[in-house]
Amino acid sequence: MILLCSALRASAAEDAALERGTAIIDPSALRELDHGQFGLGRIMISARSANLPLTNDQLFALPSMAPVRKSLDREFERYIANHKANLPNESIGVGTSFDFQVFDRSLLYSPDTRFVLSGIVNRMDRAYLAEQHCGEIRLIYRLTRTAAAETNDAASPRLPMTLNVVLKAKDDRAVDGSGAAITCASIARRWLAAGDLSLTGVALAEKLTAKDGPLDLVAPGNIDRIESNVQIAHAPKSPVRDFRTDYLMKVFDYNAQSTSFEEAPLENQIDRERLLADETFKRDFKAWLLEPKNFREFDRGTILIPERFLAKGAVAVTPVGFAPSDLQPAFGLTQGEGASAVFSEGDVVAALKKAAEDGTTLQNIRSIAGFERRLNDMTCSGCHQTRGIGGFHFPGVDWMAAKPSNSTVVPASPHFFGDQVRRRDILAALRDGRRPDYSRGFSSRPQLRGSTELAGTEYEDGWGAHCYLQHANAAENDRSFRSWTCAEGLACQAASAVTRMGMCFVKSR
Repeated sequence: MILLCSALRASAAEDAALERGTAIIDPSALRELDHGQFGLGRIMISARSANLPLTNDQLFALPSMAPVRKSLDREFERYIANHKANLPNESIGVGTSFDFQVFDRSLLYSPDTRFVLSGIVNRMDRAYLAEQHCGEIRLIYRLTRTAAAETNDAASPRLPMTLNVVLKAKDDRAVDGSGAAITCASIARRWLAAGDLSLTGVALAEKLTAKDGPLDLVAPGNIDRIESNVQIAHAPKSPVRDFRTDYLMKVFDYNAQSTSFEEAPLENQIDRERLLADETFKRDFKAWLLEPKNFREFDRGTILIPERFLAKGAVAVTPVGFAPSDLQPAFGLTQGEGASAVFSEGDVVAALKKAAEDGTTLQNIRSIAGFERRLNDMTCSGCHQTRGIGGFHFPGVDWMAAKPSNSTVVPASPHFFGDQVRRRDILAALRDGRRPDYSRGFSSRPQLRGSTELAGTEYEDGWGAHCYLQHANAAENDRSFRSWTCAEGLACQAASAVTRMGMCFVKSR
C-alpha cells in the first residue's frame, strides 16, 4: 500500500511544477535529447561521430566498461550464493518457475537493449562536497528493449534498471561566450531561468542546449562516475513470505589515467558486516561519527563518511515499514547492546548530551529514534527504501510507450519532489552570491525553507504524508518527530503503536 500510494499520488507534482529549474522531465524534450547529443553513445564515447544508439552489447564491449560488467556479474553470483545459503528452501533463478526470480543478465548485455535518457537532474545542492565543481549534473538512463523503443509500441519496453551518469557541474576550464570563466552563480542562473520556460519538445530541447542554456555546459569530459541500480530479483507473495523486490546498487568512479570506470564505495553506505566482525574497526567508526564536528554534519545530512568505513555494493529490500529500523533492515545499528549493534542507546544519549553542553544546535537528531533514522536514510540503500517508487527515486516518464501504464507516467518519487523546494533554495543562493544552507531533513519529511508550497500535499502534511502519531501528553512525543503532524481534516494512522510512525489519512467519522 505504501508503494502504491506513493506512485499514484506523485503525479500531482507535475501540476505544481516542483522540479522547475532543478530537473528536466519533459518526455518529448528528453526524446529529442536522447536522439541527439545526450544519447548514451555520445556521452560515453566522447566523439560526435559515435554511432547512435549505443546498444548494450556495444556499451559493455567498451574497454572502459569491462570492470563494470565484471563487478555486476560478481554481485549477481554473490547474491544467488547468499540466497541459497540463507533460504535453501526457496528456489532462485531466471523465470517465473522460481520462488525468487532473478533479473535476466542476458538482457543487460544484449544487442536488443539499450539505455535511454529518462531525465536530467541538477544536484548543485551537493556542491558542499567539492565547491570548485559547483555540485553535480546527473543524466539518468533507463534500460529498455531496443526495437520497441524505436517503434513506439503501445506496451512499455522498459526494464527495471537505471544508469546514472554523474558529471561535475563545472569544468575548471569552462568559459562563456565572452571568454569569462564560468561560475557556480552563472550555472545556477541558467538552470533557474530554464525553469521559467513554458516550452516542450523540440523547442525546449533547443533552448536547453543553446549557448546560454544549462545543458550547453554539460559535456562528456565532466564525467565523474556512473551509478547503477537494478532490480536484481523479485518474489511474488507466497504462503511463507510477502511480495518482495531486491535492488542492487553499485558505483563506479571514472579513472582518467586508465580511462575506465572502476568499482568504488557507495557514498555513506556503512559496511556493517565488517563493523560487526572487527571490534577495533567498529570502535574507530563510532569515535569518528560521534566526534562533535562530525556529529553536527551528520545531523545536517551533509556528512561524508571516509571510504575506509564503506561498502562497495548494497542490496535494498522493498517494501518496508515505517519504523526507523525497517528502513534498512540490514542495519539495525542501534538495536540493543549486544554483538549485533554498532551503537548502543548509551552512545546516542551521550552524544546528544555533549552536543547540548557544547551549544550545538541540532536540526533533526533530538532523540535515539532520530539518530537511528538519520543513520539509515543517509545511506544509499536506506534512502532508496524511503518514499521511493519500488527501489527507484527517478524512473522518469516513459516516452517510449504510446500508452504508458500508471507506474511509468510518474517521473519521480515523493521523496524526489518533496526535496525540490530545498534544492531550488540552494540554487537561488548560489545565483545571488549568498552562502547556501546545504542541510537537509529526513527523507520522509522535507525541509520547507520557509515555503508554503508543499502545505497540504503528500510531501508535507497532506493525504499520504508520513507522520508521527502524537501522544495525548505532548511531553511524551519524540522530539525528533513531534512536528510531523497532519493538515486539518486528516489524522495520522500509525502502522505500529510502538513506532507511532504512519501516514496522514482522512479522519474517521
